[in-house]
Amino acid sequence: MDSLFRHIVVPLDFTEKNIAAVQVAMNIARQNAARVTLIHVIESIDYANDPSMANFYETLRLRAEDELSKRLKEFTTEGIPVDQEVMVGKTASSIVRYAMSEQADLVILSSHKIQLDEAPKSWATLSYQVSILCQCPVMLVK
Repeated sequence: MDSLFRHIVVPLDFTEKNIAAVQVAMNIARQNAARVTLIHVIESIDYANDPSMANFYETLRLRAEDELSKRLKEFTTEGIPVDQEVMVGKTASSIVRYAMSEQADLVILSSHKIQLDEAPKSWATLSYQVSILCQCPVMLVK
């Protein structure tokens, strides 16, 4: 039987809401013998290209790599092939570009509940943007 998903991308922002997305990714990866890539995007600051920013981004990149490494262990102990990627850019477009360039079959993304009285002004969330722009299926996990 062919696996429905061979490559799953899981963007993480290192908050508690990521726990559910990671668990779902592990379950789907196990069921499909899929590999997982955990990614973190460091939001770039427009018009801030001076040398001190390079040091700032490097510090953030090292912290992100450390956090991703901690989460990698959850997958490797389960025998699930897993990689990590840290990038600097605009979060939504970086996630979508990565998923497309790496031919992801599924993006599993943490989301949060939107209050009815906040809609539609709250629809500009990261999860909404990724779900609209991404060419592969996107699973939002609350």
